[in-house]
Amino acid sequence: MDSNVRILVVEDEDKMRELIKIAFKKENYNTFEAINGKHGLEMFKNAKFDIVILDVMLPEIDGWTVCREIRRLSNVPIMLLTARGEEFDKLFGFELGADDYIVKPFSPRELVARAKALLRRADARSTDTSCSLMLGDILINRLSREITINDEPINLTNKEYELLLFLATNPKIVFTREQLLLKVWGYEQYGDPRTVDTHIKKLREKMGDYSSYITTVWGVGYKLEVPR
Repeated sequence: MDSNVRILVVEDEDKMRELIKIAFKKENYNTFEAINGKHGLEMFKNAKFDIVILDVMLPEIDGWTVCREIRRLSNVPIMLLTARGEEFDKLFGFELGADDYIVKPFSPRELVARAKALLRRADARSTDTSCSLMLGDILINRLSREITINDEPINLTNKEYELLLFLATNPKIVFTREQLLLKVWGYEQYGDPRTVDTHIKKLREKMGDYSSYITTVWGVGYKLEVPR
């Protein structure tokens, strides 16, 4: 990571914006601030950013809508900030395309650690030049980030795609939730293992009749294997 990293912070609370700005300034990152959803979208459409830190409860345009619109335009990493930690809110955020979700109040160190993890994953994606991967009836096109199962396209969020890709490139290997957090999300100390369970559940739902490709190894974790 270097000082060229540009972070868009969309947050209406002055003190919270200042806290986030100070946290990232210690890493020599450049932060740009928007005070409402409308302002945040305008800034995003008119400049390039490496990551977006987005509050959910915003005036003008709420964070859910901002997240949906940014994801329509770009695969930039998005981290949601909210005072609500219910599972439904997390699931909804991930469904809209958010990459991570942190509940207020939070540790600035945790925020920075999670942001660094997202930036590393985004950097790894940009340097991946391999083309496609076939496992059973699953075809993964790494260049277009498109997934088809039995020639039918399925629509995945960024993290769902990365989780499926990781499991598919390591077939028959059982990974613990902690290992998947590290490999897919890029962090372990601050991760919630239930995040993995949530994404596995959504993946299986979208895979339909092929959900059995992802196997739960009770007491250990998950693996991807083509059923015989």
